[in-house]
Amino acid sequence: MDGQHNGPAIGVAPKGLAILAVVGPSMVWAAEYIGSGEVIIATRTGAVLGTAVLWAVVLGVFLKFWIGMAAARYTVCTGEGMIDMFARAPGPRNWAVWVVMVVQLFCAVLATGTLATAAARFMHSLVPAVPVWAHGLAAVILAASVVWSGTFDTLKMVMSGFVLIIVIGAIYIAAHVFPPVTELLAGLTLRLPEIPEWARAIDTVSDNPWEEVMPVLGWGAGGFASQVWYTYWVIGAGYGATAGRGYGRAADEGMLRTMSTETARKIKGWCTVLYTDSTCAMLLGVLVTAAFLICGAGILGVAHEAPSDANMADTLARVFSSRWNVFGGFLFKLCGAVAMVSTLTGQLAGWPRLLADSCRLTIPGFGRRLAWKTQFHLFLAFFFCTTVAVVFVLGGHIIFLLKISSILEGLLLIALQAALVGIGLFVVMRRMLSAEAWRVLKPSPVFAVGLLVTFLFFGYICVTQVPATLCRLVGGK
Repeated sequence: MDGQHNGPAIGVAPKGLAILAVVGPSMVWAAEYIGSGEVIIATRTGAVLGTAVLWAVVLGVFLKFWIGMAAARYTVCTGEGMIDMFARAPGPRNWAVWVVMVVQLFCAVLATGTLATAAARFMHSLVPAVPVWAHGLAAVILAASVVWSGTFDTLKMVMSGFVLIIVIGAIYIAAHVFPPVTELLAGLTLRLPEIPEWARAIDTVSDNPWEEVMPVLGWGAGGFASQVWYTYWVIGAGYGATAGRGYGRAADEGMLRTMSTETARKIKGWCTVLYTDSTCAMLLGVLVTAAFLICGAGILGVAHEAPSDANMADTLARVFSSRWNVFGGFLFKLCGAVAMVSTLTGQLAGWPRLLADSCRLTIPGFGRRLAWKTQFHLFLAFFFCTTVAVVFVLGGHIIFLLKISSILEGLLLIALQAALVGIGLFVVMRRMLSAEAWRVLKPSPVFAVGLLVTFLFFGYICVTQVPATLCRLVGGK
C-alpha cells in the first residue's frame, strides 16, 4: 500500500537522547506563554493569596498540557492543524470554526492590546520622560515589524536571552524564599483562601478570591489560542505527517486513507518525539509559573504589596531589588519589558495564522482569491491597528485588561476545546486513516481521561465562576 501518497518525506524519528536534538516546538510554545501570565499575574496572585493557590498553577498548566499534546498528536498523524480538525467536527458544517473565529477575533484584539500595554508600563518605568502610549506604540511597531518581515531568529535569540535572565532570577529568588514543605503541600489541596485585609484596600484587588485565581488558571500554559499555535509550531518543525506540508493546508486525505503499516510506524516514532517535546513545555511552565508565584508570596506578600495600575512595574521590580538592590530592580524592568514584547511578537505571529485558517474554511472565496501569505499580512495589519487602539483607549487599566483577557482567552472556550480535540483524536482521525494505520496510531485511553478531566474542570469554572466574575469586572469592584 505504500505508494506515492505515503510520501518518502516522512523520515525515521530519532530515538533516545537524539530526541533532544529535535525538541523545538515546545520552546516556542513556552516562550510564547511565559510572559504576562507568569511575570505579572502569577507574581501578583502570589502576593495577594500566597502559596495557598499553588494548585491553580499546577492544575492549569497540567490540564492544558493534555489539550496541546493531544491536538499536536492529531497533527503529527494527519499533517493538519487544530483549526482544520475543528472543521471536521460532527454537526453543521464548520460550526466549531465559526465559534472559534468570532470569539477569538475579540480575544485576540484584547490580548495583544494587553501585552502591548504591559510592555509599555515596563518601558515607561525605565524611561518615564516618554509617555506610556508612546512606549506602547514602539512595542507594537517592533513586534509587528519582526513578524511581517519573518526575520525572527536573531531577535528571538536576543529576546530569549533576556527572558531567560528573568526566569533564572525568579527561580533563584524563589529558592531563597522557599516556604516550608508543609506549607507548599498545603498549597496543592485546592484550598481557596480569603483575600487578606491589607489587600482589600488596593482598588484593583477583588474581595472575591476566584477573581484573583482565575487569571492564573487562564494564562497558565497560555490560553485557547496557545494550544492551537502549538500545532502550528509542530507543523513548522516537520514532525511526522507534517513533513514538507507548510501552513494553511488541510490533510492529504488520499494519503491517509491509503497509509500503510510501515508509514504509520514511522509516524508513531514521531509521536514519541512529540511526547518529549510537549512534556518539556509542561514542566517548564509549572516550574517558571510556580517560581513567580512563590516570589510574589515571599517578597511582595510579606511586605503587603501588590501591583496596581500605576505602580505595576515598580512593585514587581521589588522582587529583584530585594535581592540585588537598584540594579536588580532595573534588570527586572528591562527583562520584563523584553518578555512582554517577545510574547507580543509570538501572539502577532500566531493569531493571523489561526484566523487565516478559520476564514479559509468558513469563507472559501477568501482562501481561493488570496495567497496564504497575503491573508497572514492582512490580519497582521488589522491586529497592529487594534492593538494600538487598545493601548490608547484602555492603557491606564492594565490590571483590568490582564484579568479580563486571561479569563476570556484562557477559560471561556477551554472546555469546548478539550471536547473537540477528544472528538478529533478518537473519532475524526479514525475515519481519516486506513484500518492498518489506525491499528498502529490509535491513541491511548490515557488521552481520553486527560481530556475528559480537563473538560469537566474548565467546564465547571466556566459555568459557575466566569459569568459572575465578568460581571464584577465590567461593573467595577
